[in-house]
Amino acid sequence: MQGRLSVWLIKHGLVHRSLGFDYQGIETLQIKPEDWHSIAVILYVYGYNYLRSQCAYDVAPGGLLASVYHLTRIEYAIDQPEEVCIKVFASRRNPRIPSVFWVWKSADFQERESYDMLGIYYDNHPRLKRILMPESWIGWPLRKDYIAPNFYEIQDAH
Repeated sequence: MQGRLSVWLIKHGLVHRSLGFDYQGIETLQIKPEDWHSIAVILYVYGYNYLRSQCAYDVAPGGLLASVYHLTRIEYAIDQPEEVCIKVFASRRNPRIPSVFWVWKSADFQERESYDMLGIYYDNHPRLKRILMPESWIGWPLRKDYIAPNFYEIQDAH
């Protein structure tokens, strides 16, 4: 079943993939990394003026990385604002996604955290550097294939 935004994007010739609806009925769309910046600008102009959250996760060991954006249309005197979830998948070998900092300023720290924990590079982000881990840290701690440095199994600790 196509959601309202998916129908609108199809009508205007914008490439995406509908992923259905989540448990709250929020429409979820997949956007290719190369299309994400232009579609983000279009969504902002369309009325999605609030980036509620951005997060990222490792889909599967050795698989894709996902950057997830929860957008909301904030309007005067609306009790139930319209929301949408956007997922942008990137390859593990070269995880690059355009930053939407210039569209929604609230993406600043959230994209930096996703970079720090999963190693997703957000192109054109003005301050993309580690935010939680020290600059000298090697690797991306939230990747499923991450091996902690100097990690010892519990049986070796005795």
